[in-house]
Amino acid sequence: MTACRAARDLAKDRHEGRIGANEVLGRRLGNRVDQSQLNWIISFIWGIADDVLRDLYVRGKYRDVILPMTVLRRLDVVLEPTKQAVLEMKASLDKAGIVHQDQALR
Repeated sequence: MTACRAARDLAKDRHEGRIGANEVLGRRLGNRVDQSQLNWIISFIWGIADDVLRDLYVRGKYRDVILPMTVLRRLDVVLEPTKQAVLEMKASLDKAGIVHQDQALR
């Protein structure tokens, strides 16, 4: 199962109420943290949500934003080592006028 699919499945299970936020985070971290660490991480994330998302979203809708943002950040971190090379390749393909760039950028 790919990381994206696993994240999507976790988000769906959480959204549909089959599992709780603690279980989602525990699964994402591979159950490598104890409960006190997990509670601190959860409090930290919700604290950021309160500071950043207040007045943009109703508190009950934060979860619809937090998990996708967390997944996007994780993807950003995973892809960071190749980001500069991909951007340079993209610029060279654009300069050469190549329209179908998908295969070259993989």
